[in-house]
Amino acid sequence: MIQIYHNPRCQKSRTALEYIESTGEKIEVIEYLKTPPTVKELTAVLALLKVKPLDIVRKKEALYIEKYKDKSFTDAQWIKILVENPILIERPILVSGKKAAIARDTESLENFI
Repeated sequence: MIQIYHNPRCQKSRTALEYIESTGEKIEVIEYLKTPPTVKELTAVLALLKVKPLDIVRKKEALYIEKYKDKSFTDAQWIKILVENPILIERPILVSGKKAAIARDTESLENFI
C-alpha cells in the first residue's frame, strides 16, 4: 500500500497519483489540505524521508514568503507550522512501509516504486 499526500490542484501531485494507479499498486490518497497530518504523523514522515522539516517547506508559497521567510524556527516549531498550514508542505509525498519520497519527477516515482 502506498500513501500519497496529495493536492488534486497540483499537476505534479496528479501526475504522481496517475503513475501509481498505472502500476496497479494499492493507494491511500490523503488530501492533506483537507486532512492535515498530525504532529506525530508528520514527524514519522520526516523520519522516513530523512530530512528536516524546513526541507519540505514550499518556499515559493506566498504564505511562507509573507510570514516565515528569513525567520528562524526549531524543528518542533516548523512541524507545528506545517501541521497548522499544510499548504506549506511540499507535495506529493509518498509513503510505503519504511520508506518515503517526495515524488516531484518521474525518476523519483520510478525509484520509489
